[in-house]
Amino acid sequence: MATEAAGVRQGRSGPRTERRDLWWVLPLTVVVVFTAFIVYTTWAALQDANYYRNPYLSPYYSPCLATHCVHKTIGIIGSWWALSPAILILAFPGGLRLTCYYYRKSYYRSFWLAPPACAVMDARKGYTGETRFPLVWQAIHRWFFWASLVVIAFLWWDVIEAFQFHDGFGIGLGTVIMLVNVILLSLYSLSCHSCRYLVGGYLDRFFKAPVRYQLWRASSRINARHAAFAWVSLFSVALTDLYIRLVASGTIHDVRFF
Repeated sequence: MATEAAGVRQGRSGPRTERRDLWWVLPLTVVVVFTAFIVYTTWAALQDANYYRNPYLSPYYSPCLATHCVHKTIGIIGSWWALSPAILILAFPGGLRLTCYYYRKSYYRSFWLAPPACAVMDARKGYTGETRFPLVWQAIHRWFFWASLVVIAFLWWDVIEAFQFHDGFGIGLGTVIMLVNVILLSLYSLSCHSCRYLVGGYLDRFFKAPVRYQLWRASSRINARHAAFAWVSLFSVALTDLYIRLVASGTIHDVRFF
């Protein structure tokens, strides 16, 4: 009844929808933004250059696991690693976003048109959900969440380092940009459904665990804005890399506040 009221005809021979509003704008925007982000991130990750300008380090290259990094390195991977060190890191935050519940909804609707909008017919005739390979592996999201917390810890350390210039303590525009970025990334990860389940799951009675209850309430509050944090942090991490890249290449000069 709801479908008929929305004006969708039954059968594949009829129109996919009788909606007259611009329902296609949102899925098209998601396709454009996601594609642009993937293209830029892939390009930036393969550059293996202009990702560090003391004291700024691109979030795409932190932490550095290769020994040939131009900044402080953990050095787990030896010189035999010929590819960019960013490839070793981006798999974890990339996997978190790829398997994120919100992003799954977004790219299912936008790229696969399943469904593209309310009262609009699916592109495919059948619906299989996440029961087939590789979608059956989407449950690995919780493990990417744990890995992302490690990466965020390093990003917070990078922000602390970004206050230490060659002449001592200082604050530059890059410092502010890195700080805002890591805050947004932290909010995105901590508002994740996996985080909410981590702090509040496996409990039958919250009164027996008051600390976990407060953590669950805090996680639930920011979970309501998880979609917003997902979008904003997507822009912030790319813009942070772009700013540091422009400064490191000498294209622009960093603004030093003091």
